[in-house]
Amino acid sequence: MFAFVLRRLAVAIPTLLLLIVFSFLLMHLAPGGPFTGERALPPQVLANLEAQYGLNDPLWLQIWNYLVSVVVHFDFGPSFVYPDRTVNQLIANGFPVTLTYGGLSFVTAVIFGVSLGVVAAIWHNSWIDYLAVGISIGAQVLPNFVMAPLLVLIFTLWYGLLPGGGWSFSDPSFWVMPVIALATSYMASIARITRSSMLEVLGSNHIRTARAKGMPEHRVIIRHALKPAMLPVISYLGPVFVSMITGSVVIDIYFSTGGIGKAFVDSALNRDYAVMMGVTILVGALTILFNLLVDVLYAWIDPKIRY
Repeated sequence: MFAFVLRRLAVAIPTLLLLIVFSFLLMHLAPGGPFTGERALPPQVLANLEAQYGLNDPLWLQIWNYLVSVVVHFDFGPSFVYPDRTVNQLIANGFPVTLTYGGLSFVTAVIFGVSLGVVAAIWHNSWIDYLAVGISIGAQVLPNFVMAPLLVLIFTLWYGLLPGGGWSFSDPSFWVMPVIALATSYMASIARITRSSMLEVLGSNHIRTARAKGMPEHRVIIRHALKPAMLPVISYLGPVFVSMITGSVVIDIYFSTGGIGKAFVDSALNRDYAVMMGVTILVGALTILFNLLVDVLYAWIDPKIRY
């Protein structure tokens, strides 16, 4: 297992470094510049700004300085639009919000999705199965950009039970609708994957053997079926977890949560390349990290897997 983790790290670390370099190059090749606007700056002012941010250095030196700043000091540099704030500060303001509702959405989607899939597989071809599949299909066709206005219409405009927007860490009523809107479609996908995987495992020889030995059905499910059935679910959960905790632009904008998704959109509209690179690298680094964790978990569940 230790050698397997080392091999995965040997792939993950260069991938992260390449991500940083390519992000920098893509921002450098993008048309316009961070100080391009409707009103052109005087040449001397523009030259001073470029000198201040190191934009007149050779490209290789800019890449090297940025790589060292990010990897060694975990510093994404200053914002081009807000001179008194750094990219780290802007990310630190939005990321706790996104992490809160994204983490809760992930837990909600996993608990309800796995439960729904397992129940549907155990009572296959019964009314319980049909009900669970119906709920999954209904949730699948309601993506977050449909769920968000629907929830606001019901819980805010019709019944006045929940605030229609904004964010407060101390008031959970602000969390409810973003969590439901983000979790619904993921829950449906997890339920479908769990159901099909459980059905496949329940039809395998080792399950028939366990039942033939007279083992109680609940022990067959928990001890022999659930663990192997979770393999495809776990492989799906890695990227899902990253996409949920790094936020949804729709959720951030519709509920005015102030999360990191809105920061990314604002930075794109304002040509704040430093913030765009910071958010891109953060999402990429989390994706690499959680894919690594999923691979390790996968190998732990099934020791035969060594790729």
